[in-house]
Parts: sequence; structure tokens; C-alpha cells
Amino acid sequence: MKPRKLITASLAIVASLHLYARPVMPPLFSSNMVIQQQTNAPIWGMAKAGKKVTVTASWDNATITTTANSKGYWRTTLRTPQAGGPYTITISDGQKIKLENVMVGEVWLCSGQSNMEMPIDGWSQVKNYEQEKQEANQYANIRLLQVRKNISPKPLNDMETNLGGGWQVCSARSVKEFSATGYFFGREIHKSQNVPVGLIDASWGGTFIEPWTSAEALRLHPDMKDALEAVGNLPEDKAEREQIYLDQLDEWKQKVRSLDPGYEGEKAVWASSTLNDSQWPTMAVPVQWERAGLADYDGAAWLRRTIDIPKSWAGKEVKLSMGGLVDDIDFTYFNGNLVGQTNSYGEMRNYTIPSHLVKAGRSVLSVHVIDTGGDGGIYSPADQLYLECKGERIMLAGDWHYKTTTPMSLLPRIPVNNTSSPNQVTVLYNAMINPLVGFAIRGTIWYQGCNNEHKGYQYRELLPLMIRDWRTKWGYDFPFYIVQLANYKQLQTEPGDDEWAEVREAQAMAAQHVENSGLACLIDIGEAGDIHPRNKQEVGRRLGLIARAKTYGEQQLEYSGPLYSGYQIEGNSIRISFDHAKGLRSADGGPLRGFAIAGSDHRWHWADARIEGQSVVVTCPDVISPIAVRYAWHVNPLCNLQNGEGLPCVPFRTDDWPGLSINNHQAN
Repeated sequence: MKPRKLITASLAIVASLHLYARPVMPPLFSSNMVIQQQTNAPIWGMAKAGKKVTVTASWDNATITTTANSKGYWRTTLRTPQAGGPYTITISDGQKIKLENVMVGEVWLCSGQSNMEMPIDGWSQVKNYEQEKQEANQYANIRLLQVRKNISPKPLNDMETNLGGGWQVCSARSVKEFSATGYFFGREIHKSQNVPVGLIDASWGGTFIEPWTSAEALRLHPDMKDALEAVGNLPEDKAEREQIYLDQLDEWKQKVRSLDPGYEGEKAVWASSTLNDSQWPTMAVPVQWERAGLADYDGAAWLRRTIDIPKSWAGKEVKLSMGGLVDDIDFTYFNGNLVGQTNSYGEMRNYTIPSHLVKAGRSVLSVHVIDTGGDGGIYSPADQLYLECKGERIMLAGDWHYKTTTPMSLLPRIPVNNTSSPNQVTVLYNAMINPLVGFAIRGTIWYQGCNNEHKGYQYRELLPLMIRDWRTKWGYDFPFYIVQLANYKQLQTEPGDDEWAEVREAQAMAAQHVENSGLACLIDIGEAGDIHPRNKQEVGRRLGLIARAKTYGEQQLEYSGPLYSGYQIEGNSIRISFDHAKGLRSADGGPLRGFAIAGSDHRWHWADARIEGQSVVVTCPDVISPIAVRYAWHVNPLCNLQNGEGLPCVPFRTDDWPGLSINNHQAN
């Protein structure tokens, strides 16, 4: 792992040495912060053991006194006024520190995986990102705090932050790498309620829900027992954990090679320069191979490129650059000789071809790529793909021959890097949520679920469990608003079962049955070719509608699309009833789409559907005696029902027939 630049010192370590010359505050409490209005807001920090600590807030100039315990830790509360500011908070144990430009307002925690992490303008970009960055300069009373990514097998009290450290005033510069969903949600609250808003971004792309949940909560779930024991048994020493992982990974790679026809024992026969690959198909690298003929393929494949080595390069050392977007594991060969190997996506591949291997004329570069999930292939920028010798380059972008070998479904489960992988139970809760516990917040917005796509039934249990876990830790039932997975991948052609639909169902069930929760449906704004839809402005707006109606009391505001409430069989048709159904209509003005109907044979047929008041009547001439209806039941459904406010109907089904993920009880 790369060494990380510390933004705050470890309070625990410093406390143990009793070296405080003055109070030390965690980054949650810094200048430019927002503190939750009209509550008893906890505040804490470190001082010399036994020292009296005073805290004075300028909104009422009242001074509160407490004493640091034997470890130097102190904690008290401030009674906060209505929204306003700027104020100061002064902390003193004889030596003073002053937090400046403090606002009192509404604080929201923004968490989840990559669609919550997705920034305004960073590794991905929202619509109109340049304009959005400039407009951010208008919202100085929105404040941003971004928790630095970290994992831990044990709960931590300290954390590090990005964006320069601590709370930042919203600006084109500070918002650039911040959660776009979080920012646009916060902007809706700021504009509609006319209050300062503080946003805490604690997110990590590609993560399951289990790492975000505490060990205490996961112990209540029988599926988590083995995974909890594995994390609990990890050695404290990080280097020792790293060695355990490397040993396990070497064993796994040996098994992968033993199942791959490209190897004969230890010899990579498909890397040989004499192999005839002329009958292999080609793909234009750089490209994610899902977009080049390998849709939904996870597993191993070989990619080969023939190169003409100049005479001037013969006998000289050659640099090989493959960039960082080789997804996920690669074994890279030059004329059958292994010249480099990297274990994870995102790491730069800079390999050296020894001089004795470099001969003039035809040579073959072969890359054995193992995609462990999600996108796969070689898709680094074209200018990062090259061979270089003495300042001359041969570019490697272009057609590569390829051949798939072993899908992940036939491979043993890949070991988890216990020192860096975020996908271990509890580790993100321990490192990124536990340090926040107690900081006064109004509520949480949550955008996650893609990684749990194969475990929709289990997600029905894990999402409510995590919500209850966080609320228990904070000590009150704050609002928890869920973003439902957007449409994605290839458009639906036939009705049937679908794993993403089962995750969406689990999210809707949590919003319906867990108190003080809500659901933002995105079934109409996703993108078939991108799991990260760029219209995060609408995501934030829809979350904002829920908060405005359910948290801030705008009771006449419609905040949800049509929500299935019941059905009635009427002869050869089924009538579906909805809540939030005023002004039901087709989004595009055409016939309703996305409804399927089935009889007792459980065979699904596309159905005709018509609006009657606040209900929809569904029928199909091929189903004489219908018993069940589904709507938008697919990863990327064709659907167009909405209400008069233009909010989409939440996908639903009337049946409870077993789904694809009903028997998947594996921990992540």
C-alpha cells in the first residue's frame, strides 16, 4: 500500500504520551463546520489527562466546563440555537483554540458505494459539470467534509479527511471531488429551507453493505458468522496480515492457472510467440471487454498483440507501460517470458523487458487478464499503452486478438486483501462510520446495492439491520433515505426474473417498513452503458423532495412516484392500485409499457395496461386466468408509468414466487 499523508495526528497515540500543549480536536470539529441546529450537540476532543476543559460558543457565550479523563479524552454537549452564523467555538484547557466561521444548520451523512462517491468532476463527471462547479461558488453556507477511505478490523475513534482537511466552504474547488449526489441533495435543502447545510461524505466505490455494518449488528445475522470470525482472527500487525494475503493469493493464482488451457503446468503456452492466434477474434484496445463482445463476462482471458521491434532496439532494455486500467489481475508476457504481474485494478503497470529478450523483428505481447467482477479488460488511456526504448515509442492501442478461458463461476473464490480491501465485514463501519458516531446529524442518505446484486433476498435483511445499527449507535431514529438502483445494462426484451429487480425490491421494502425512511426511485434516469448515471442533479432533487416532505414538513409536496398498494383480480384482468397516484400518465404519451402478467403456470407474458383513475388495469389475451403482475422487473426495463409530478412508478410485483437470489446466503 502507498503511505498516506496524515491530515490529523492520531489522537489516541498522542493522548497516551500526554503531550498535549493545548486541546486537540478531531477533524469533525474544525473551522467552517456546520453544527446541527436546535439540539444538544456533542463535542469532544483530547487534552492533557486531568485537565479542566472549557467550551464557549459565541451564539450564547455560555461556558461549559468538563475534565479530561485519564486517557486525555473529554466530551460535553452544546445547546445549539436556530440556524444561523457565522459563530465561533472556543476550547481551552489554559491554552485556547478557536473554531472560526462556524454555522448552525442541518447536517446530513452521505454514504454508500460508487454512485454516492461519484464526484462532480473527478474519475467521473456529472452533466454540465463545469457550470455546476462555478455555481457552487454561490453556496458558501454549504459546508463539506469528506472522510478519507480507510479500513480497520477493529472500531476506530479517529479518522482522516480529504479536501485539505476538516470542513471546507463550498466552492468550485472544494466541490470538485465531493459526492455529487450528496452535494445536489444538500443544495436542495439549503435552497428550500434557507439554512446552512453540512454534508459528510463517507463513501467507497465497489463495496458491499456488510462492511458498513458493525460487528455487534452482524452477529445477529446467521450468514455472517464465518466472515466475522475471519476478520476477528486477523493479526494486529499489518505486515503480518499482508503476508497472509500474499500467500493465499499465490495459492489461488496457482489454481487459476491449473484450470486455464493457456498453461501447461507452469508454462504459459498461449504466451508463446509461435502460437497461431489468427482465428481468435479481435477487440480494439483500450476498451472494457463488456463493450467489445464479452457482455457480462467475468473470468480469465488472453489478449495478444504482435509488434515489430526495430533493429535499433535489439539487445536493449525496453519499458512496457500498460497504464492502471488493466482489470483486475494481469500476467504479462513478452515472447513467452513473464515480464510483469499486478494483483489489482487501478495500479500502474510499468514493466521492464530485459535486454537479452529484445530481438529485432516480430515479437508478441501476451496478457493473461483475470476479471474478478464488474468491468474487465485493458482500458487504460491509449497514451499509456506503449513500449519505449531510448525515447522512441511503439504505441499498443489497436486490435488485439483475444480468447476467453475460465469464467469466475468455475474458479475458486479469490482471497481478500485484509490490509486494503474494503469488502470485509465491519471494516468500513469501524474506520469510516464509528469515528462519526455521536456527531449530531439530521439524517442519512444512502446509495448502495450494486455490489449486493446477487443477494437481493439477503439484502432485505441486511439493509434494515444496518439502519437499526446506525440509529442505535447514534441513540436516535434519524431519517434514512435510500436511493434505489437505477436502470442499467441491456434493455429488457422479455419478462421474467432478474437479480437487480430483487435488490430494488429489498430497497423498497426497507423504505416501506422501516420507520422514518424513504425511497428515491431512479428507474427512468439510468444509462445502459454506464453504471454511474451522470444526472446526479435529479438524484439529489428526488432525495431532497423526500426530506422536504418527511423531515421538513412540506406536507403538500409530492415526493414519490406511484407506489404499488394492492391488486384485485377482475375476470381476465388484474387491477393494480397505487399510492402517490394523482395524475397517472405515460411518461412519453404512448401506451403503458413494462407490465407483465402470469397465470398459475408462472409463465410471464407482456401485458396491455390502461389507466383508470388512480389504478391501472392489466390484461393479456394469452393469459385467460391471471394471478400475478410485475412492473419494471428487470435490470433495465422498458417502462413509462409516472404520476402528474413526473415521478416514476416504483418497480413492483404482486407475487412472492421464489427469485433468483433466494438461496444466496453468502457473506460478501
